[in-house]
Parts: sequence; C-alpha cells; structure tokens
Amino acid sequence: MNRLVAGAAIIGLASAPVAVSLMTGVVPGLGSQTAAVAPVTANDASRFLTQATFGPTDSSIGAVQSSGIAGWISQQETMAPSQSSVSFLQSRLTALDAVNPTVKLKSWDFYDSFWKSSITAPDQLRQRVKLALSEIFVVSFSAPAMDPLSVGSYYDTLGKNAFGNYRTLLEQVALHPMMGNYLNMLGSSKADPATGQHADENFAREIQQLMSIGLYQLNQDGSVQTDATGAPIPTYTLSDIQGLAKVFTGFSWYSTKTSGNGSVIYYFGQQKDNNWATKSMVPYPAFHSTESKSFLGTTIPASTTPNPTGDLKIALDTIFNHPNVGPFIGKQLIQRLVTSNPSPAYISRVAGVFNNNGAGVRGDLGAVVQAILTDPEARDSTAVSNRTFGKLREPVVRLANWARAFKAKSYTGWWLIGDTSAPDALRQIAMNSPTVFNFWRPGYSPPGTALGTQGLVAPEFQVVDEVSAAGYLNVMLDAIGTGIGPHPASTTVGDVFSTYATEVAMAHDSGKLADRVNLLLLYGQMSPGLRTRIVNAVNAVVIPAAPATTAQINAALTNRAELAVFMTAASPEYLAQR
Repeated sequence: MNRLVAGAAIIGLASAPVAVSLMTGVVPGLGSQTAAVAPVTANDASRFLTQATFGPTDSSIGAVQSSGIAGWISQQETMAPSQSSVSFLQSRLTALDAVNPTVKLKSWDFYDSFWKSSITAPDQLRQRVKLALSEIFVVSFSAPAMDPLSVGSYYDTLGKNAFGNYRTLLEQVALHPMMGNYLNMLGSSKADPATGQHADENFAREIQQLMSIGLYQLNQDGSVQTDATGAPIPTYTLSDIQGLAKVFTGFSWYSTKTSGNGSVIYYFGQQKDNNWATKSMVPYPAFHSTESKSFLGTTIPASTTPNPTGDLKIALDTIFNHPNVGPFIGKQLIQRLVTSNPSPAYISRVAGVFNNNGAGVRGDLGAVVQAILTDPEARDSTAVSNRTFGKLREPVVRLANWARAFKAKSYTGWWLIGDTSAPDALRQIAMNSPTVFNFWRPGYSPPGTALGTQGLVAPEFQVVDEVSAAGYLNVMLDAIGTGIGPHPASTTVGDVFSTYATEVAMAHDSGKLADRVNLLLLYGQMSPGLRTRIVNAVNAVVIPAAPATTAQINAALTNRAELAVFMTAASPEYLAQR
C-alpha cells in the first residue's frame, strides 16, 4: 500500500453510527436492581472490551462471554499488577550496559515499556485505567530533568492504585519524586522574609484544579452550582492555594538523612540516596512551614514545631472529603473509557459509588470503574441512534487495538514502537503531554462544529487537525503493512508486526474477512456501506491461479487481509467509539 500524504475524512466523526448492546449482571450503586440478563454475544463482549481494555482479542472476547461482564471485571480487578515499567527499564538498562556502559535510559525506553504492557499484559483493565489516570494526574517528559526510571515508577504507582482507594492514590501521587519535580513541590521551602522566598504554589493549585475538585462547586450529577447572580461558585481561592502551598513545603528526595546540618545536601539533591528515583519523597522538618495554614474551610494553627507529615494528612483528608471529588473524578473516568458527554444521571450514579461503595467506603476506585463500565448508559443498546453518545478513540489506543486484535509480535521482544507524539504521527504517547492539562482538556469542544453549537465536548479532538489526521493514517498504513519500530535486522520490516495468520486463512472469502475485522475493530456494528466497500476492494485483489507459487498466493491473501484492516481502521466508524 502506498504511503498516504493527505488528511482523512475525520470531520463528522461524532455522527458516525456505531451500535451498542445489552449488559449482564448487577449494576453497582443501584441496590438490588439488575439489568436485563442475557447471554453476552461476541459483539457485546467486543464492544465492552473496546471500553475496558486496549482492544478486544479472540481470547478476551471468549473470556467475557464465559464469565459475563461483571465476572470479567471482578477477575481483572483481583489480578495482580503485571509487567512493571521499572522492571522493564532495569532489564533494558542491563542490556544497554552490556553493549555500552556509558549509555543511560531515555524517554523512549519508557515508551517501549508502555507499548509492551498495553499490548500484551493480561491485566488489561488495569492497564487501560492506568492510562486514564495518567491523563488526570499528569507527569510529562516535556518538562526538564524527568528521569525515565522514575517516570516508570510513577506509571507503576498509578497502576497499583487503579482499583485501590483514591485517598491512597492522591497521597502516593503527591509524594512521588517525579510529581514533585514536575509541579515543583520537591524542594519547596518555607517562607524566608529576608530573601522574599515563599512556598511554591504550583502543585497546590493543580492538585485542586486538575486532580480532585476542579474550578467550580458541583452537584453530584456534575452540574455547576451558581450564586444568586447565576455566576458559578469557585471551589477555591488564591488564599486556599497559598495555604496549601505551605503544607507542601519541606518534602524532597528520599533519604534517611533528613535532619541535622547534612540534610541540606540531600534536600536540594546535591547528593541522593540510591533509591531516589523510585522511593516517595520524605519530609525534612527544617524546611517545612510552621505558619498558620488555611484552605478549603480548614485551618492548621501555627506551631513552633514543624509537622510536615501531620499537615499533609490534614490537607489530603480535606481534599479527599470534598463533595466535588466524586463527580469530578467520576466524570473524567467516564470520558476516558466510555463517552465524552455522559448524562447527569450517569455521573450522579458513578459519583454515588465514589461516595459510598455499598459498604460505607469512600473513594473505592475499583467500585467506581465497575460502576462506569456496567452502568445502563454504558451498556445501552439504543446508543447506536444517539448521536451525542460515544467518544473519539485515543490515538495510542487505536494502535494498540490493532496490535492486540491481530496478534502482533515484537521481533526483539522490546516492542520498539517508541515515541508517537509527533504532530505527523499519533500526537500522543503516555507521559509526554505538552502541559499539565494533558493532550486534551476534558471540557474541550471543537470550534465551529455542530458539537460546539449543541454544547457538547469532544476532548480528543483537541489533537485533531490536517497534519495529525494524515499522520495517524500513515502510522497505521506502515504498521498494518510492514510493521512499526526499528527492526535490527531489516530496513523494510518493523520490529512490531502481524502476519495476519487467521485473516489470511479466510481471505479467499471477502465476506468472512470483512466480518472478522468487523468483530475485532467495530464490535459487529460496521455499516452496510462500509462493508460493501471493503468487500469490493478485497475482491479487487486477485488471487493468482496456477501455476502461481505458494508465495505469490500468500502475498495476495496477505494483501487482502491488510487492506480490510486498514480500510476499517481509517474509517470514521472506527474512530468514533460508541
């Protein structure tokens, strides 16, 4: 296939019709109510897995059909985290050292670990939620001095807490050295009137705005509360930021030497413990503010004795118990997994589970994820006709979906796909967003579109333009045709590639081939028009007759399979996840 150089017909994706189907099992947060009990069809399972994983496979579709949706979620949430980024990176460093001991880990080493786990890890629900959390609790290589091993540790931290408690996640995020480095909490010191120094306010602002409560007071259904004039009511003020900034002073690199005259060299990183990259920051009392700290209706009185750990607990408990957290975090997770414009009722149900998982526990992320994926709105079979439902598939999810669906392998075992965030590529890769606001804001609405005039949002469209549209098609064209990533023994084949063994075996029958691609990429909802175009295009690839060689016949069959996959992956029906 020839490399594409022009943009695709991505405009109008939001109206592409893709169907949904019924769920089975209990709906969390709705008491004894249950949804319609019915066997999980292959299409139902594929659609569910499109929301819950990096893409369906033959085996995962079978697993969902066997266990049911609720049963599959339970199995996934009890599965131990797999494929640690830190372990991958340590192994990569060992391999690099064997060739050149002076080589250091780079950002693309982490990206390869991301691709390997996203494509091959068995705990797919955890992997998918981990990516979603990384887009809320943002740390990025776009900032200076971001260590790959430490970023890998941060990504692992998100994964370990994907089904844990939000309060624990919030604290581990706050104390991770890469978050400290990224948002300047690390080494933030108490005010010094003599020099004019004051506590850094960056993390204090972003933990509120982006990671917990947002800008405005919310009702449980996510709607904004207003005052008597109709203006939205802010959740925090500058004084709240300043009060929290004082709380976040006196934390720095992990060390056992946090007091005495020698502590200064560890606090400012002039000398580091061997475990600095993967261990949480620790308190250095001498650098912590003892002033009064007021924030979000809470005041920590001034003290003559610094208590950084105690002050941090009070601050994080205050944020955790704010009524905004459930709807604010719940809505963003819905947007990442299911739909960009969830109804107020959907948000309210999920926020209710965040507030109480049914056993009196607040912040149970495992229960929240289950509530999101089993909610009637997520499983509603009528969403096929609802043009406001669904989302644009994230670019990295599209590429991983291809690799998983068609059993891609890595020649080296290192999954050398690397950085795909260039403007003429996917414009996205985990942990490399251009700002703390992620690659796209949750409230983004494309200007000058029907979506905008209807008051709807489409966050992922913030990275869509002529360049990125063509870039996606070029990346997929190469990946589907010859593979992707540098192959150490070939300049014409990529490190990550598929042979399409199953698809080639049925490629004599264009209808069967189209149906298989339909199941794996479009959960059975391919429109008749798209199916006809694919069938006609596949039939146009002639399978040579005798005396053609086996190699010539296989080449034609492979070309048929690749063509069917690419035409589907390039279609608006695929790009608009319903």
